[in-house]
Amino acid sequence: MAERPAAAAAAAAAGGGDVSLQDVLRGRTDGAQRTRSSSNMIRVFISSTFTDMSSERKALLEKAYPEVLAFCRSLGLVFEVVDLRWGIRSVTSGDHEACEISLQEIESCQRISAGPAFIAMLGNRYGYRTLPRLVPEKQFEVLLSKLYKNPEGATQLNQWFLKDNNAVPPIYVLQPITTHFPHYSDLRPESGPQRDNNLLSWRFTETQLLQLLRSAATDAEAAGDITAEQKQHFFTSVTEQEFEQGLWKDSSEPSALLFVREIPHQRVKDGPKRLAKYMNLTADGLLDAEAQGLLTGLKSRLYATLQQILNLNCVELSKGSINPKRKEHAQYLDIVCEQFVSQMKARIGVVVNSPMERRQKKIWGSINEEKEEISDCVVEEVGRHVAMSTELCRGLYCREGLLGKLCCAIWESTNVQHGPLVVHGAAGMGKTTLLCKVAQEMRSFLDDEAVVVIRLLSAHHPQRPNIDNVLRSTCLQICLACGLVPPSPLTSNTHLELLRFFSNVLTEVSQQGNTLLIILDALDQLSDQHHAHKLRWMPDILPPNVYLVVSMNTNSEAFANMRLKLKSLGNVFEVECLSRDEGKQMIESYLRESKRTLTPEQSDAMLQSFELTGCPLHLKLILSAAKRWTSFTPPTAIQLGTNTQEVMSQLFLMLEEKHGKELVGGALGYIALAREGMLEAELRDVMSLDNDIISEVYRHSLPPTPSLIRLPPLLWARLRRDLEDHLEERWMGGIAAIAFNNRRLCEAVLTRYLTSERRGRNLRILAEYFLGRWSGKLKPVALPGLSLLLSDRKVPPQPLWFAPGLANVRKLQELPYHLLHAGLWDELRQEVIGSAEWLYCKSRLCGVSSVIQDLDQCSQYMDCTETRLLRDTLLLIKASLDFLEGHVDMSLFYTELLARLCSLATSFPSVIGRLCSQCEEWLLTCPEPILLPKCSFLQQPGGALQHTLTGLQGGVLCVDISVEAELLVAGSDGGLVVIWSLADQQFIHSLLGHTGAVLSVKVVDSPAHCLSLAADGSLRRWSLVDGQQLLCIQEAVPVDSAPSSVHLHLSEQLIFVYTRTQMKVWKLDGAELLSSSSSSDDDGSVILGVLGESVVSLCSSGLIRTSHPVNGTQTVKTRLDKSKRSLTLVNSVKLPKRGKVFVVSEEGFLYQISRTGTHTAVTFPLVPSLLSVTEDEKILIAGRDRTLSLFNIDRDSVDGFLDLQHDDSVLSACVSSDCRLLVSGAADQLIRIWSMTTGALLDTLSGSDSPVTSVVLYHDSVISASTAAASVNLWSLKYDTLHKPTAHVPAGCAHVAVTKEADRVFYVRQQSQTEVISWNNNTGSLSERLAVSAEVCCLELAQHKRLLFCGLSTGTVLIYPLALTQETLCIPPPESLSRVLCLAVSSQEKHMAVAYEDSVCLFEITTRDSFPTVEGPLEGFPLSLLHAPLSSMALLSDCRLLYGTSCGEVKLYDFSSGSSSSLEPHRSRVTCVTASNWGTHALVGSEDTVQRLWALSPLVLDHTMEYRGFFFEGILSAAFSDSDQFVFTGSQDRTVKVWDVVTGNLLYVQYVYSPVVKMVTFRNGFVALSQQGSVIREVFHCPEHISPDYNPLRNVKAQYRVSSRDKKNCDGQQSPGSDLQDYNPAQLNLNLMSMLRAKPSSTCLIL
Repeated sequence: MAERPAAAAAAAAAGGGDVSLQDVLRGRTDGAQRTRSSSNMIRVFISSTFTDMSSERKALLEKAYPEVLAFCRSLGLVFEVVDLRWGIRSVTSGDHEACEISLQEIESCQRISAGPAFIAMLGNRYGYRTLPRLVPEKQFEVLLSKLYKNPEGATQLNQWFLKDNNAVPPIYVLQPITTHFPHYSDLRPESGPQRDNNLLSWRFTETQLLQLLRSAATDAEAAGDITAEQKQHFFTSVTEQEFEQGLWKDSSEPSALLFVREIPHQRVKDGPKRLAKYMNLTADGLLDAEAQGLLTGLKSRLYATLQQILNLNCVELSKGSINPKRKEHAQYLDIVCEQFVSQMKARIGVVVNSPMERRQKKIWGSINEEKEEISDCVVEEVGRHVAMSTELCRGLYCREGLLGKLCCAIWESTNVQHGPLVVHGAAGMGKTTLLCKVAQEMRSFLDDEAVVVIRLLSAHHPQRPNIDNVLRSTCLQICLACGLVPPSPLTSNTHLELLRFFSNVLTEVSQQGNTLLIILDALDQLSDQHHAHKLRWMPDILPPNVYLVVSMNTNSEAFANMRLKLKSLGNVFEVECLSRDEGKQMIESYLRESKRTLTPEQSDAMLQSFELTGCPLHLKLILSAAKRWTSFTPPTAIQLGTNTQEVMSQLFLMLEEKHGKELVGGALGYIALAREGMLEAELRDVMSLDNDIISEVYRHSLPPTPSLIRLPPLLWARLRRDLEDHLEERWMGGIAAIAFNNRRLCEAVLTRYLTSERRGRNLRILAEYFLGRWSGKLKPVALPGLSLLLSDRKVPPQPLWFAPGLANVRKLQELPYHLLHAGLWDELRQEVIGSAEWLYCKSRLCGVSSVIQDLDQCSQYMDCTETRLLRDTLLLIKASLDFLEGHVDMSLFYTELLARLCSLATSFPSVIGRLCSQCEEWLLTCPEPILLPKCSFLQQPGGALQHTLTGLQGGVLCVDISVEAELLVAGSDGGLVVIWSLADQQFIHSLLGHTGAVLSVKVVDSPAHCLSLAADGSLRRWSLVDGQQLLCIQEAVPVDSAPSSVHLHLSEQLIFVYTRTQMKVWKLDGAELLSSSSSSDDDGSVILGVLGESVVSLCSSGLIRTSHPVNGTQTVKTRLDKSKRSLTLVNSVKLPKRGKVFVVSEEGFLYQISRTGTHTAVTFPLVPSLLSVTEDEKILIAGRDRTLSLFNIDRDSVDGFLDLQHDDSVLSACVSSDCRLLVSGAADQLIRIWSMTTGALLDTLSGSDSPVTSVVLYHDSVISASTAAASVNLWSLKYDTLHKPTAHVPAGCAHVAVTKEADRVFYVRQQSQTEVISWNNNTGSLSERLAVSAEVCCLELAQHKRLLFCGLSTGTVLIYPLALTQETLCIPPPESLSRVLCLAVSSQEKHMAVAYEDSVCLFEITTRDSFPTVEGPLEGFPLSLLHAPLSSMALLSDCRLLYGTSCGEVKLYDFSSGSSSSLEPHRSRVTCVTASNWGTHALVGSEDTVQRLWALSPLVLDHTMEYRGFFFEGILSAAFSDSDQFVFTGSQDRTVKVWDVVTGNLLYVQYVYSPVVKMVTFRNGFVALSQQGSVIREVFHCPEHISPDYNPLRNVKAQYRVSSRDKKNCDGQQSPGSDLQDYNPAQLNLNLMSMLRAKPSSTCLIL
């Protein structure tokens, strides 16, 4: 039942030469039994007598166990104690099973525990000597034969021992005490006299029976009929039997501790009655001399053989007992506890620290371990599923016919393409076992290199597996087994990429010639994530030699979708009911394996019950009960249900009668509610907290210690024994949890025991347990006959961290679910959702996907906006964490949270505000260097953007929607057509075939097809249902056509493809080309459009022609008026309902041309780049530059009624079907929502990060796309504006400048643009446009004097005072009119330098009459024609100019002396030259990996810093801190780095998702602008002392080296290089937050 983690198993087996790692990965092993070396559990059995050592056991419980528990937890181990004597005074059950239960528990401890497993405690009492419950037939009959002189004794033995012929071989079974003494176990007060009488009678009877058996056994041994060992069995106490099992049976290694207590001077006055608790007495109250002799012998054996583990203590009794209040007794108990603790720690430490253990063990809950090998995780999972499969194959099975059909179907599809095989049936019909048998059979037939992958998806109920996890582990197993490259972290954690990889890996395996069998059982048990039940992830066609067998419930959604997916039912196999003969065969097989049989009557009754259902699960449950039937079990005691549900109910009734309803319901209910199973120690703890269970247990007697109440462990052990056929051990991370081995049984428990009220109570108890609410506290309980009682339940604390870097995994797994479903939502917000530490810890240990899943569940029940926002935040962070494979430190996690959420903290204080405060507090006290975000500069959650649909390659050129099928189709310039479902925003198909950009897509709703036209010249038809290509027409259009020049038109029967000069027509099914025509050069006709099936064209002579190209009907010809014949077509649009084509000419006319040839022409106010009409053809939409104009369409004229002004060129527009809303997309990357009635701007949607070239309205959503982005965005028009992100400047601006207060940003959108935009960063809106006379070449700001310098291509420098920008200053161009290359302002802003193409000039910035002025040029120097252009420069306060060129040269020019010196050059273009604030240092960086830090007085190279990132190189911007102690750099690799100026060491690296193009110093940090357009504001916190172990590269994949002048060739700290070729991070949007408004400055005069 317990299987060892496969990695350790494979290693161990491989070491023994039995099973190799490849055998495990290929699924060619039966699994290996778990050994102690793979366990992370310490489970010890405490063996002692009931009363003799009670004081010691209580002391250990109160003092020693908590200390050992804390020690084990600090090592990632689970500590459990099994003390079956605790909490009870004697064995009250009359079934005689106590001894067997104890020995079974000892065996379990020895099997599971990684360290000590047995604690022996022996005092002066030998222990209870019980009657054996089972005696073999031959042995019992020998004993009976020795009592021939005592017929009454033989009769008495036969009365109590009955022969069970159902056992193989037969045995004699001791009857329960209640068989003859019915009130023995009756604890009701009214039955007190009868019970007392039965107790005395049984004590007397037991003594007689023992004497008879011992006498007979002595005679039998003397006669040689039995061995001495067999005889001794009747004399030995239960305690000695436990010692035998725990101390001597397994002597391979010392896994036990031994405590012996001696009473050296027993006083005479302490007679037998006083010492009754500490010595064995006979039934008449005298000292049991025989027992004392056996005790002496046992002690002698212990002293002789176990000296190395012996702890011998001597203590005198006081008044016949041990009193912890007496000093000497308290000291004795303290010594015992100290010995226990020290020796347990020593033994556990030896186990943990052994080299073999360290190699095989993974510390449970550790975040500090080195990254686990992928193969280890995969092998463990593979081994687990293979072991479960093997176990199921050993069980009941009788479906050879169906098994043969499946195997034949697999063989028949060899070497050809084929579909998956589908097995379905009702629940409990044995589908899982059938698939396991298929795997077993195919392993024997397939070649040795074949790979068999099996996943039993219902194995971890009630958890439902995630399809991504299933596919990821399947792909990893296949890759490792077949020698293929496994998926990168980003691929394996991105759904679409994973689907693509899964498909590719199947193809690769087939192409290699390998054989692969994938078996996925119970697809209906998949979670709803990615709508897995719709089976879009499943391939319809499999390549040769790759087989997929799946199973599902007949009544499931998955099977309904599978029937729709399959083209035929030939590959579908139903698992039907079993016949009577098959049932009989299974019964015989099961009983034979169990060494049991049944009477004919019992067998017939079982078969009659089974025939009613024919269900294997029904039969399995019956057999579980029948295994306990004896041959003398009366027929009335055999209750067989007519179906599976009834059998389960009878099982529950039997358990309730034997163990109590509250105990059974509680134990089963807690197991059913646990997400990942329950550890047995946890289950005992939780039941101890359940007052209903405690009240039932102690309803007739008081607890032994009322101040300390727990569930007696023996009660759970007895119940566990009766449930052994229905429970399983689930091993994860070396920890064994118990869970139901059958999902149907779990569901039955939920139905029977977890009614609404009880479920809520149980969930609350579980939640409080994992919160640690009752640890160290007294919990009240009302016991019968007592008032409210406060008692300690001795449950352990539940901290989030057991030790630094060691998390409480069980708390992480269980707490969120129980808090949510118990309705403890305040605690949920406090402990989980609103705890930054929790979010980090669980993301680190369990993966960020598990946290997202928790938050998804919370959102289903809690109407909490903050929870949804936090969930979306983690989705945004997920890509980074996936790239780092989850190995992210707390500082990075908190920084990401803060950089995305801090702008929402004020609006959402209860959770998000609290999280931000926690992050900021931790970062401020972080003992390592850290950049602390002061605004939201990373993409924040919320707003209108709901989904980003990915899966495309290249920009989106065209989109279309199928309203009926709710599908979105998009074509990209990478040649890919992708289909998504608009109902659930899931990827459906990727249509491969085009080799050029997809120019147009059109949906055909009936049937569900789509057409795509591409630049490779092909026209293709696709099925929207299965994604299959139905038709391909080559040369439909000229190759490399542009999207705007090609048109695809569909009529009821025809397909038209046309350009301005060419037309082709096919039937709608594409089977026949009906027409192909092109205009001649002489004719010069232009095709204007297609109306229905008529083509409208215009000749150069002004002739309008309307023709039907298929049937060749008479064309209609009319001619334009002479004055209008000179027509240069700009744009056209079709109005099919009106039967017209609208044409706009460059000459400023709008032509309305009808199908009948009539036409009108009116003047049109603009020459549109965008032209479209509304669905009802009543409004014409025309766009040009920044204006979108709307016109009402009359019969022969159009009347303009709205002009909608934009901040940049309008690229796309659409109107709602009710003509109330208009949506426009522009080049400034914004989507605007307008009112059609008032023209008011209703909303602006930011976050596209690329020009919006397509917009479509769909219900209450907007679908947008861009030719510059490989994704499609879905926006909601009904979103909460409270969390709307602030807009930022457009991404990819040509030139930018930002104020140090971060309140204003100045940018030039495009290189050729002749205006500077002033952006208000506080409001997220454009504030003004600064018109310029020529192309802008560069921007620079004087921060303190609030001046904006703008260099132009004409050589002019414009100067704008920020307080009054219309009062513009101007520096005239030089005589040569050379363009301005770059500008630089000194740190004190007294001077500025202007670099032209042929010279550099120095100017003075001063004031005249309180107005800023610029004087000069004061100095200058020419640049030769051979001099490379200046690319970056910095002006020092002493009028020295440090500059770099595009060729990598670096020079320092002194304007005062006119001297120049060359500095060490760079190998590529110098991109950044930055001087420190105090003029002591300067940083020079280039496009290569090198940056140099120069000391300026004197001029000397301090440090050369080389940094190689994971993609892109080169520094773009830099800024020194206020004190010049640190320098911040922004690089192409999308990081911000902090360097120490004195040492040159790298202090911190932060990934900001976009290159930082501009940086300015601000206080103890910086303000920066990213290429995405976001303003970044951060402060740097650096402790005085940094740990020598600190690694600044731990969160990035890079390496760096620093060479300093005082320490030549000294390498900096490096991290090992990594394979980064698969990394392609998502382009995430960056958002801004409001800043403080700047103070207005004085006005300026125009110079």
